[in-house]
Amino acid sequence: MRPTLFILAAAILPAAPQSQPTTSSQPAARGPMNPFFALATATGEAEHASYETQAKLMRELGLAGWAPSGVQNVPEMLKALDDQGLKMFALYVGINVDPDQPPYDPKLKDVVHALEGRDTILWLHVLSKKYKPSATGGDDRAVTIIREIADLAAKAHLRVALYPHVGFYVARVEDAVRLARKVQRPNVGVTFNLCHWLSLDHGQNMEPLLRLAMPHLMLVTINGADSEGPGWDRLIQVLGRGDFDVYGFLKTLRKLGYTGPVGLQGYGLKGDVHENLKASMNAWRTYAARLAAEESSLAPP
Repeated sequence: MRPTLFILAAAILPAAPQSQPTTSSQPAARGPMNPFFALATATGEAEHASYETQAKLMRELGLAGWAPSGVQNVPEMLKALDDQGLKMFALYVGINVDPDQPPYDPKLKDVVHALEGRDTILWLHVLSKKYKPSATGGDDRAVTIIREIADLAAKAHLRVALYPHVGFYVARVEDAVRLARKVQRPNVGVTFNLCHWLSLDHGQNMEPLLRLAMPHLMLVTINGADSEGPGWDRLIQVLGRGDFDVYGFLKTLRKLGYTGPVGLQGYGLKGDVHENLKASMNAWRTYAARLAAEESSLAPP
């Protein structure tokens, strides 16, 4: 599986440098809202829109940046973003822990060089046909591969975040945390993907899982959703739709001290990409305004 007008971007969504993983002992977040970016699934990737078209759309609607997928055409992606003053927050790429498969696309090394100094996160989903989702039998190989990529990334001042995905070797947040702890590299962390967590845990144990992830948490993805699936059409909706309390989720993140980027998932959405993104941005603005007002009211005089 494979996001504010400029006034809004300056007021609540600055494209500030991404924070290092936060710890659960940190105080509740205050001040500017988390940077908000779009996954390529939300900007027209499925319709094969050009990089330039997608970047212009994001700039028009005020997103802070983008997270495309794959190791092909990265320089072209970067140029389209640079031309619009946007940031590549993450790049979604895969690794494979099966012994008979290449561990990752060799072009990744060139991509790391192209991304040097840009504060882009290598967003790793972990594949396997040999091992079932959330198994541990491939952990040794996974650790070796992730360390190799992390060391390459460190030389380019980049970070790596594991991406939990339903049906993959790293399927749950807990799997990502387990591997990040085993890898023991300061530039390796994890992601909390709302839709994948809802698919597997049905909205249960949100805060305990966020607390578990928080020392390693580099990225979060959100979307409108129903608390119960079963299909992606219910688990991934335009932001602001569905019965799941996304505002409460963001409030919990802020309470736990998360100040890193938040990405908009849009996999499988029907309808016009522009209208979907516009509606999601309106919902994000509403959440940001509510959080700002509530946090201001709680601030000491």
